[in-house]
Amino acid sequence: MSTTAEASVDPYAEAPSASPVRFLYRLNPLAKLAAPAPAMLLLVFVRDAATPAAFLALAYAVLLIGVRLTRRLALALFVGIPAAILILGVGFSLWTDPTRIDASAPVLEVGGWTLYRGMLEVGFATALRLGAIVALSLVVGLSTTGPDLVRSFVQQLRVPYRIGYTALAAFRFVPRFAYELDVIRQAHRVRGAHGGRGPFAAIARWWGYLVPLLAGAIRHAERVALAMDARAFGAYPDRTERYLVPWRRRDTVFVAAFLIVSAMIFALLYPWGL
Repeated sequence: MSTTAEASVDPYAEAPSASPVRFLYRLNPLAKLAAPAPAMLLLVFVRDAATPAAFLALAYAVLLIGVRLTRRLALALFVGIPAAILILGVGFSLWTDPTRIDASAPVLEVGGWTLYRGMLEVGFATALRLGAIVALSLVVGLSTTGPDLVRSFVQQLRVPYRIGYTALAAFRFVPRFAYELDVIRQAHRVRGAHGGRGPFAAIARWWGYLVPLLAGAIRHAERVALAMDARAFGAYPDRTERYLVPWRRRDTVFVAAFLIVSAMIFALLYPWGL
């Protein structure tokens, strides 16, 4: 199986080993989900640029301290997200209706079209909001494994285990599909099927992948269903958990501290201007 594809999407992947300073790996997944959730929700309703910039800085600080900084993460934090904010900011600025903003100084004039400073402010404020929400979501996304997240939902939130573990089993299909797609591609390449270049050849290739991939998915789903039935999955209302994901005092401290800092940012900047 393609190890690269598994490492990128496998929800069963083990959490990377890290020093004790990387505290996010030792927190309950629900704590990492609950702490930034209110800020992510409120950021949808703010319109200034300072508030999302402050939460973006907060998310970066938590991530740089709490998770192991790999090359891929550094590339995402210092290149990917800033580049996305820049591109989205320019795009939203160009998309902003100039008649819906207050009169402001023109920045660029091309023929009869004028780019005003207010359009840039609206565009980059929107892009910063999206960047801050994405960065806050990485607090739980980069330090939590799929099984631990499901276990915490089942153990703390009392989500029925039939739903939680079934969803996790379905998500486990993703690396399996990636592996089977790779095998099908290699088989087609060996047979010389659907060669050539261009969009029509690409459509023909993907159409040729679809049927064997769907057949493999049905076979795998049947095997998983039989295996779950053989283990009496769902026969009882409760399930004995082999791995416990407890809620500890440090989880409460993290949630409380994050909420306090979030409230201070909103109180100091007060982005609604009422």
